[in-house]
Amino acid sequence: MHDFVAFVAGASGYTGQAVVGALIARGIHTIAHVRPDSPHLDECCKRFTKIGARIDTTPWNERELMAAFARCNPSLVFALLGATRSRARQAGVPIKHLYEDVDRRLTLMLLAAAVQVSHPRFVYLSSAGANRSPVNTYLRVRYEVEEAVRASGLPYTIARPSFITGTGREEVRPRERFGAALLDSATGVARLFGASRWSDRYRSITGTALANVLVQRSLFASTRMDILETEMLRE
Repeated sequence: MHDFVAFVAGASGYTGQAVVGALIARGIHTIAHVRPDSPHLDECCKRFTKIGARIDTTPWNERELMAAFARCNPSLVFALLGATRSRARQAGVPIKHLYEDVDRRLTLMLLAAAVQVSHPRFVYLSSAGANRSPVNTYLRVRYEVEEAVRASGLPYTIARPSFITGTGREEVRPRERFGAALLDSATGVARLFGASRWSDRYRSITGTALANVLVQRSLFASTRMDILETEMLRE
């Protein structure tokens, strides 16, 4: 385990923080990437250095990311990027524009840098519902990134969780909480009527539970290609 090096992009987010913690708990040398202009940079530096992670503030530029990968030679690259509605409001742009810029463009930049330099296992946080017939921009972007990951030639793990919930989120997301609660109620009823597989796939999952399974499956992957539906993330 001590030979593994993990690079976590999106480390300042809810799932990213949990993944960094799960990696450190397993003795993995962990590099937590936080964008240099992040309002949470100081807080993340304190939090991550306290538990033994290294902070990386490489700007979002493919050439500089390639240089960062050349220096640290990661075994695993976690792509946990995601736009938020609060950030869209701050930027004064529609959320779908940030999905294109953050969720798609930056993740593809990270993927390209990994392909060019270190050939690590690429761990991508996608979403339930990301498929050939997406119902919205968010899921379309996730599906397009999945396709790029599959075509990259890198070994990969793709996770497709439903709603990610739990305590400790810095950003209050009332719509997401309501949606998760509503869906959990529906999946509970579905389970009573025998639809346990559908229930397991769409029931919400906590960031901590997701991180633990995502890290474990990535460290001990038995195949080059691993796609984890929500029910597989509950193991």
